[in-house]
Amino acid sequence: MSQLIYNTFDYEVQPPRLAPDYKSTVLRAPSKPLVVVKQSLSELTGPVFGDFNLGEFDHDLTKNSIKNGEPMGERIVVHGKVMNENGRPIPNTLIEIWQANAAGRYVHKVDQHDAPLDPNFLGAGRCMTDSEGNYRFYTIKPGAYPWGNHPNAWRPNHIHFSLFGANITNRLVTQMYFPGDPLLQYDPIFLGVPPKGRELLISTFDLSITEPNFALGYRFDFVLRGHQATPFENV
Repeated sequence: MSQLIYNTFDYEVQPPRLAPDYKSTVLRAPSKPLVVVKQSLSELTGPVFGDFNLGEFDHDLTKNSIKNGEPMGERIVVHGKVMNENGRPIPNTLIEIWQANAAGRYVHKVDQHDAPLDPNFLGAGRCMTDSEGNYRFYTIKPGAYPWGNHPNAWRPNHIHFSLFGANITNRLVTQMYFPGDPLLQYDPIFLGVPPKGRELLISTFDLSITEPNFALGYRFDFVLRGHQATPFENV
């Protein structure tokens, strides 16, 4: 059974609930002290994702929505490990990802960015961590896109991650960025994370996982609590 750890809020790592430069947080951040809800049986027990059936290409976004050809853009492999603060692996964790295509466009009716959709790329996938907490996705490197937060605002290339624990209500959500992206220094979402946590959101290029003549490799690990915990959007 997946064993995501119930996080405590580390103000040196986790993003604040209110970051004025990230304008939507002004509207949604709580204005009153949070009420702590005690864990009950429903939070401590739940589905055993080890028995969860995944499709053959759920983890491969370059193949899971092909209609009439290969998706456009740079192919990449994203892999890593889910672990606790002591480095112990967390097996059987369901991981979902979603992202824009190579042109910076999501397959969503709300996304009206004037960029082409790719008929062979849905931009969503899922996988399970193995017995050692490892995961792997094949996908297309996402493009940057404008988002209207402030004049000439562009989101850096990024992939959204969701990790489910033993219960459907036990979910952690974060974003992975790419090394050397010049837009990071201008992005209020990334800059809303305390300096100690920002580097934990940037993947590292991994030649060992790069597949010759096919795809570049990037590593992105998840640490679920402690001083090196991955910053999550919903802790």
